[in-house]
Parts: sequence; C-alpha cells; structure tokens
Amino acid sequence: MKILSITAGAGNMFCGSCLRDNNLAGELKRQGHDVVLLPLYTPTRTDEANASRQQRVFFGGISVYLEQLSPLFRWTPKFLDKLWDIPAVIRLFAGRGVDVDPQSLGALTVSMLEGVAGHQRKEITSLVEWLRHEPRPDVVTLPYTLLISLAKPLREVTGCPVVCSLQGEELFLDGLVEPYRTQALALVRAQVKEADAFIAVSHYGARCMAGYLGIPPEKIHTVPLGISMDGYSLERRTKSAARNVSFLGRIAPEKGLGHLADAFHLLRQRRAELGPLRLEAAGYLPPENKPYLAGIEKKIAAAGWSGEFRYWGEVTREQKARFLQNADVFSLPCSYDEPKGLPVLEAMACGVPVVAPRRGSFPEMIETTGGGLLVEPDSPAALAEGLHQVLSRPDLALNLSRRAYEGVRRHYTLEAMATQTLNIYAQAGRASARGDLRPVEQR
Repeated sequence: MKILSITAGAGNMFCGSCLRDNNLAGELKRQGHDVVLLPLYTPTRTDEANASRQQRVFFGGISVYLEQLSPLFRWTPKFLDKLWDIPAVIRLFAGRGVDVDPQSLGALTVSMLEGVAGHQRKEITSLVEWLRHEPRPDVVTLPYTLLISLAKPLREVTGCPVVCSLQGEELFLDGLVEPYRTQALALVRAQVKEADAFIAVSHYGARCMAGYLGIPPEKIHTVPLGISMDGYSLERRTKSAARNVSFLGRIAPEKGLGHLADAFHLLRQRRAELGPLRLEAAGYLPPENKPYLAGIEKKIAAAGWSGEFRYWGEVTREQKARFLQNADVFSLPCSYDEPKGLPVLEAMACGVPVVAPRRGSFPEMIETTGGGLLVEPDSPAALAEGLHQVLSRPDLALNLSRRAYEGVRRHYTLEAMATQTLNIYAQAGRASARGDLRPVEQR
C-alpha cells in the first residue's frame, strides 16, 4: 500500500504524537509498504530512527507565523518562502524556543482551521501543487483534527480517502481563550464529514472525541499505541540501596510531577518500614515551566530531602531505557484525562510496576496488561498508598512486574498497531473503490 502520512513537528520537543506517527511509519515501511511521512511546521524530532522526509517541511513554522502576523507575507514570492522554509533555518528558530501555549495561539489555530479561507492559503496551495506531481497514494493520513481543514483539498487532489488520527487535541482546544475556543470547535465539527475515518489511540479517546467533536461512532476506530521493545528489558542497570519512584514526561503542572512529589513526601514518613527512597524524574522542560520545576525543588529543599530527588533532564532513547530500568515503581499522575500515556507503556516494557490515576487511557492500559495499580485521581494520599503497596510487598511488585513486561509485549507492539491500522486504511480504500466517497473534482 502507498501511504502519504502527514505528521506535525513540535520543534525541539519530543512529542508523543510525533513519536507515534514516526514509529507507525517506520513499522509500515519495515513490512514493505511505501510510506511518505511528511512533516509540517518543523522537522520532527524522535528518539527512534526518523522515518520522515526531512528535506522539505510544508507549512513551515516561520512562514505560518509570518503569514498570520502580516498580510505582506501572504503574497511573498516562492523564492523568499523557500529561504525560511529550509529545515535547518526552522530548526535554528525552533531551538530559540517555540511558543506552544494554546492561549496565545488562538487566532492562528482558527486561521489554520479555516483552510483556504484562512491566512495560510498559500501553504495549502503549495502542498496541493507538490502532490499533483507525486505518485497517487492509496490513502492520506492526518495526525490530528487541528489539521482537518486539509482533508478536503487533499482528497480532491489525490482522489483517495483521508484518515485522521485522534491524539489528544481536545486538551489543546480546551486551553484556547474565547472566542477562539468556540470558533475552533465549530470549525472542526463542521469539517468532520471531510474525513473518511478516524483512528483513536485509546478506547477512552474514541469515546471522548465522539461526543466532543460530534464524530459519528461508526467512523471512529480504536488502535492502541504500539512501542518498540528494543533495549527494554527486566535487567536492572544499577544496584542501589535506595529504591526509586520514577516519573517520565514533560515537566508541566498537568503531567503531575508536583503531585508525585507531594505523594513521595507522605511516603517518606514510612521510611522506617520501606528503607531509603529516591524520587527521580526525566523529561522535556519547556522554558516557560522552569519556574514550576524550581518551585518543586524549593519545596523539596524546605522539607529537607533534596538529596533524595534527581532530575535527569531530557533523555535520549538509550538514557530513557537506563532511567526506567533503574525504577522500582513508576507513576505519571496527570491532572487531566490523558488519552495516550506512552511513558506508562515504556515503563511496563521494562517490567516496572505502574501506579496511575483512574482516568483517561490509564485504566485500559492497567486492566489490559495487569501491570499496575489504579488509584483515586488528584489525591496525594491515595497515590502514596498505591506506591506503598508496591514498595512494601515484594510478592505484589514481582507479580506486577511480570504482568507489565508480558502484557505490553502481548497487546502494545508496533506490529499490532501497524496491522490494525492497515486494516482501517484498506477498509477506507474499499469504500472508495465502491464509490462511497464523494466524487473528486476535476483538475
């Protein structure tokens, strides 16, 4: 099958959606399919082999921003656009900090969702013109509904079905200030009909988005995330007297590191029973969240246990494996309904028991694998009690570890994700062949 898969770069940040898109494309290529993974906004950054076309970036982040800023840049000639759409130039500016705060991106989000009626019309024209000279794909995929305005023009130029992923964009949309949130939601809902199918990365995500965006349930399919197991094993990398409570994720209030620190503080009060403990964290720290981490560190220092906390910083794939293999228990206590939760799967792939809040995609992951415990959300006391159960009962910890390790390999592999996704692509293709898709406009 020939697949045109559009992904969206996130500057210098490791993004869960980018990682999923890249891993899916890589696995489909490994299985012999012809996949073009095309980045928008910025080149993609992954901790696996990069499967995308990095020579050219459509909807370059600089161009999109300038076109939103001033009418002048909506009419600049192509030779000028190519200068600031060079991937190296985009990386340079992205390295100086990319503003991804949804509150400041309301007008731009609405403009992008307006499609050819928005300020980025020139970018759509450029993508469509490029596709006219490319081999026709069997299916085109979009990474999330924030790019749903591309569905119609891509369908018209290729004549093939368009499949859109659902990867947690409701979190971004809900963060927009008014009137942009209402406008953006209306634009997405009005264009749901332009996509032929939607793929949610969790059953929670499918249920949530059906109501949130008014997507007919029959158009939504669930394909659980799949991860590469390379380098993830039960082997502990280091021997230490202290046992590690570990966190991996973006360092942001909603991801719950501060919440975990509060739970760890309660856990420390039982050190006579548990012995030495450490709290370890790793993940991307956005510049705007440096005060958040500093606040956590200040609170830890005031409580007198700064020597028991370590922030690893952003980690590579190899460092991530080592970090997780040093963990005795893992938690990502998000304060929102997380629809993906890749770090939870990665921790379980290393045989690390997980203690997670009963919300979002976490219940289905824990129930499917049996590799962890679910606790009441937003309660440091409940989280501390869950962590205590794992750390105080070696028999429970060993049982959860084995279930986590085996359950992820049974239910959350790249092969399974690719196979299920291909079935949906094929189904959309058969509908196209029967003429169930709307007629393609003449070029």
